[in-house]
Amino acid sequence: MQIISAPNAPAAVGPYSQAVRTGNLLFCSGQIPIDPTTGKIEATDVEGQAKQVIANIKAVLAGAGLTIQNVVKSTMFLQDMADFPKVNPIYEAGYEGHKPARSTIQVAKLPLGSLVEIEVIAEFAS
Repeated sequence: MQIISAPNAPAAVGPYSQAVRTGNLLFCSGQIPIDPTTGKIEATDVEGQAKQVIANIKAVLAGAGLTIQNVVKSTMFLQDMADFPKVNPIYEAGYEGHKPARSTIQVAKLPLGSLVEIEVIAEFAS
């Protein structure tokens, strides 16, 4: 098992790793919209938060030498499922035409009051 720590992604806010590689798989912890330069959630709307989350995912993947094209499974958590039509186009643009398997779940609350969180599993070329 290899721990991934990407310098351009937000630091973990708890006792976990940004990502862990095991074999050809990379399991990325859920990313919330923390701006890595300030360490805070700057965007107040779900669209801005979704854009930051995608940027954070890309930074974690880059820290492991991967891109969004390596993602095989994505799980999106929304505080309000009514935000899905706002977030979905941002997700689609951020994934640059790539369409991994995905689940979307409404939750009661997310860390630090964020409106959206996304976790991914990516695969290294064998």
